[in-house]
Amino acid sequence: MQALIEACQDQNFPAETVCVITNNSEAGGLKIAKQAGVSAFVVEDKPLDTDKIHEILVQHKVDLICLAGFMRIIKANFLNKWHNKVINIHPSLLPSFKGLNAQEQALKAGVKITGCTVHYVTPEIDAGAIIAQATVPVLPNDDVHSLSERILAEEHKCYVKAVRSIVEGINY
Repeated sequence: MQALIEACQDQNFPAETVCVITNNSEAGGLKIAKQAGVSAFVVEDKPLDTDKIHEILVQHKVDLICLAGFMRIIKANFLNKWHNKVINIHPSLLPSFKGLNAQEQALKAGVKITGCTVHYVTPEIDAGAIIAQATVPVLPNDDVHSLSERILAEEHKCYVKAVRSIVEGINY
């Protein structure tokens, strides 16, 4: 999220961050949003109040929803209202290693290259159309932590690139 907020602060970037929504009142993103002067909201998640989220998004005239660290399954009725307007980043080269613990899955599979994928969110987990990907080599001495750190560095660049491509209508 921080990489997206920072990119949007550049006057040459074609998008702006208008609000941040979380279900976790302790989320680090709340502090980042506040420091950037971005409106931030906490929406309780037992169950997740997607009607409230929808209301906030409409009030802020949101055109694109970028999930970042949001570890909840979003219901189909919400995704239908925001069809092709919700994107997420996943720490693997989808369609490989869907779901949780993607880095661990990659290590166990013995792949030599993994990475990250920005994709549209659909009711099926990690199955939406791919927008952008970045590769990361798996090094012989990698563990989940070291691999995750290198993937995260690529995620920051890849997510910004993907948002730019969507806003500017560019297909990679």
